[in-house]
Amino acid sequence: MKQVPHIIQQLSFSTTFLVFDLFAVFMFASSGALAAIRKKYDFIGVLILAFVSGLGGGLIRDAIFIQAGPPKAVTDSNYMIVVLVAFLLSMVFHGKLHRLRRTTLVVDALGLGAYGVVGCQAALQAGLVPLAAILVGIFNAIGAGLIRDVLIREEPIIFKPGQFYAGAAIVGCSVFVTLSLYTDLSETAIAIIATVTATTIRLLAVRFNWQTKAILEDETPGPESM
Repeated sequence: MKQVPHIIQQLSFSTTFLVFDLFAVFMFASSGALAAIRKKYDFIGVLILAFVSGLGGGLIRDAIFIQAGPPKAVTDSNYMIVVLVAFLLSMVFHGKLHRLRRTTLVVDALGLGAYGVVGCQAALQAGLVPLAAILVGIFNAIGAGLIRDVLIREEPIIFKPGQFYAGAAIVGCSVFVTLSLYTDLSETAIAIIATVTATTIRLLAVRFNWQTKAILEDETPGPESM
C-alpha cells in the first residue's frame, strides 16, 4: 500500500506532460494549417503542413536527442488524432478568424512555450544534464516552426534579426529546468509557469517590437574607400 501514492504521483506526472505535449502538437499543427491557408494552399497542402508543423519538434526531440526508441508521434495514436483535429478545425473556422496572421502568431507563441517545456522534461527524465535539457527544450520548441517556414519558402524566423522567438524559448526552458531542480513546486505548476513565461515574452516582443540586431550591419562606404 505504501507504493500507491508513488504510483499516483508518477501517473499524475506522466499525464501532465502528455497533456502539454498534445497541447503543443495541436497549437503547432493549427499554426501550420493556418499558415498554409494564408498561402492559399489546397487541402492536401494544408494537411501536410499541419502534420509536419505539429509533429516536427517532437520527432527532432525523440529521434535525435533522446533516442529512447521510436518517437511518440508514431507509437501513440493520440498525436495523429490531435493533428487531424487541428487540421479540421482550421479548415472549418479559418474564415471566421479575423486577421489570420495575428491568430497564427498567438497560436504559435502558445505552442512555443508548451513544446519547450515538454522537451526539457523529456531530457531531464532521460538523465541529461541541465544545460543539455535546456538545449533539447529549445530545439523542441523551435524545430516545428523552422520546418514550417522552410516548407512555405519563408526565411526561418530564428535565423534573422527580429522580434524574440528563440530568445523566448531560451528563457522559458531555463525557467522550467531551474524550478524543476531547485524548488519544491509541483510539475504542473512549473510547466504552467514556464509556458506562460515563454509565451508572454514572445507576445510582448511582437507587441512592443523588441528586436535583436544583426552582428554585421550594412556599412556605407566612407570617403577613404572611394
